[in-house]
Amino acid sequence: MISPSRRLSLPLAFGLVALAGCRTHDFPEYPANYREFAYVTNGNSNTVSILDVVHVRLDREVQVGQNPTGVTANPRRNEIYVVNSGSAQSNGSISVIDTEKNVVVATIPVHRQPYFLEVDPSGDTAYVANSGSNSVSILDLKSRREVAVVGTGEVPGVARISPDGKSLVVTNRQGNSVSILSPGLNEAKDHASPVLRKVVEGCPGATDAVILPDSSKAFVACSGGHQIMAIALARSSSGQDQPEIRPDALEALLNVGHSPVHLALKPDGGELFVSNYDSNTISEVVTSTNDVGGAYLMGSHPVRGLVNADNSLLYVSNFRSQEITVYSIDDGKRVGSIHVGDGPDALALSTGGQLLFAVDARSGDVAVIRTSTRSLFNLLPTGRQPNAIAVKAFRLP
Repeated sequence: MISPSRRLSLPLAFGLVALAGCRTHDFPEYPANYREFAYVTNGNSNTVSILDVVHVRLDREVQVGQNPTGVTANPRRNEIYVVNSGSAQSNGSISVIDTEKNVVVATIPVHRQPYFLEVDPSGDTAYVANSGSNSVSILDLKSRREVAVVGTGEVPGVARISPDGKSLVVTNRQGNSVSILSPGLNEAKDHASPVLRKVVEGCPGATDAVILPDSSKAFVACSGGHQIMAIALARSSSGQDQPEIRPDALEALLNVGHSPVHLALKPDGGELFVSNYDSNTISEVVTSTNDVGGAYLMGSHPVRGLVNADNSLLYVSNFRSQEITVYSIDDGKRVGSIHVGDGPDALALSTGGQLLFAVDARSGDVAVIRTSTRSLFNLLPTGRQPNAIAVKAFRLP
């Protein structure tokens, strides 16, 4: 049975589908061997919806493990990794999807209640925080197996690897802390010996984390309060005679809005934007100086932010609404809003930036937004409880 809200959206969706055939100049002409797909996890369907980005349509839905949550693309090979959280009584797993065939080709067991996965820049190693086991699994993606497990604080949320591969930052939600580790992978990467370098206390409800492009600093959202942490990551000096080591250290606690739940970093690393869920605002932070530039009203309960490739615009999903807010970074103000489905949450841009995808958690669809006009282009169906999205583009041989 179709709910009233879904019935109202269907005529609009049908009209937009008809318009989809009229591809205007702002849509690229793709080579015949070009493929691009968006992958959406459906927590209550135990499936992943695969969207064809080139033709803006649903391609297929594939079965994965129990309660899929996070989804991540490999930057080096044509694979997608789906985190199956399982249940409180059973361990989770990682489903590996071959993007050229869009089928599940492997399953990697991990531990209890994983939610997110991070792939290192080489594409060879992945890190999975196991919230129900107080640990991080390190996965060899070539052999598709777990090669190490390291203990963390209580209920780890995310594990972020620095771009240089030397620091692993883990947020401990119930531990109210951040664990910083050296991954300890050898050159052959056939085993791992992670080393805990530092535990930084005093971050209530530590949730999201980002690391600057130069690997010098991490920022962590303390969602149980109204602050974010700025942490300087350990570095070696350039000296040749026993170079000094700068240790990991807390630089600052920055006051933002209430319940900071997500951090959106500009691609150039110069600024980050904090989604303050219970303040209906975003906070702008200058990463080099740790200065909070100001707070700006968004919509109802902002939950995610995403900066476009040229660092000019921030898109914010407002979970208790049907609205994506557009914020001009250069002008420091809102420049519009886009009506989407109910409960917009996770966001992703197409590889070329022509399309923005917003996962609508409550209406069970994905809003496809044309970025050139900042307007809704299509609504594509998903399974039940869609909650994360990743995009992968490639060319067939």
